[in-house]
Amino acid sequence: MPPKAKADTAGYQKLKKDLSAGTPGQLYLLHGEETYLRDYYLGKLREKVLAGGLEEFNFHPIAAKDMSPHALEEAIDCLPMMAERTFIQVTDFDLFKTGEKDREAYGKLLTQLPDYVCLVFVFDLIPFKMDARTKFSAAIKQAGTVVNFVRQDQGDLVDWVRRRFRALGKDIDSKLALDLIFLCGDLMTNLIGEIEKIGAYAKGVHITRQDIDAVATPQLDAVVFRMTDAIGEGKFDQAASVLGELYQMQEPPIKIMWSLGRQMRQLYSARLALEQGRGPSYVAALWGIKPYPAEKLVNSARRFTLGWCRKAVVRCGQVDLAMKSTGQDGQELLTGLLLELATPAAPKAARRY
Repeated sequence: MPPKAKADTAGYQKLKKDLSAGTPGQLYLLHGEETYLRDYYLGKLREKVLAGGLEEFNFHPIAAKDMSPHALEEAIDCLPMMAERTFIQVTDFDLFKTGEKDREAYGKLLTQLPDYVCLVFVFDLIPFKMDARTKFSAAIKQAGTVVNFVRQDQGDLVDWVRRRFRALGKDIDSKLALDLIFLCGDLMTNLIGEIEKIGAYAKGVHITRQDIDAVATPQLDAVVFRMTDAIGEGKFDQAASVLGELYQMQEPPIKIMWSLGRQMRQLYSARLALEQGRGPSYVAALWGIKPYPAEKLVNSARRFTLGWCRKAVVRCGQVDLAMKSTGQDGQELLTGLLLELATPAAPKAARRY
């Protein structure tokens, strides 16, 4: 598996620079999985453009169902009232799936926007798919800025988590912030709710691990990691207890199986990396994950042998297929698989692999 390519963040940096300089451009296309960040910068952009006042007169939203070349042209032709600029926001309209006649009309409008217009296309519920090889896409990209809001780098995310807690009058150290991100995922959209819950629950100024464990909702992958890590430490009772927690959370067995299979493939690749003298940075690039989870993965892989990891990957694939094709009880299959995986993980038994 080749290392995952890094997402293009040039548009994101350009947007930040435009806002910092107080010179928003005329055309932006906002998309990406980090919706919290997208909405934050959309608000900042709108605030900056409409800073002169009379927002209700100079803000022109267009719903996807109402969008047409004529509707867009009418919004563009609306001169700003007692302000320098107007702000047009089009939400969930796929420019790139329009007919040839409409594309030609849109291309003409978007490449000849007046200086007073700031036009923003927001891709929220629909995916953003632009084929840069077409003339239409190339013209739009040249006329405006395509901003992909991706998951943030580990350092930036830790700083953001700490700032959010400080805004609540709380403090969290960097190590615990990393643990929270690993537990709840690295999307700001999800983390903001967890931060607010923990901040409201915590009695003291300093956030503790107990505060997090008491109210945070862990993502499935983090719980499955805890289960496999317990197997590596030879703590089968603890691993079985974690699986029981997942059953109580009413997670579908097929979903648990998918996460467990992925975890085993990651462990296998981490073990192979160790065999080749490679470390966490290689594993992070291979799976497109952040440094901290990569370090945890490599440390966990040290507890398993290469043979055990290989067998675990094979058995996960077989059990996954059985769940989908045989009609056997999913919980029984998972429990049986856990028993099978736990036995060879014990130190003495591991020597057989």
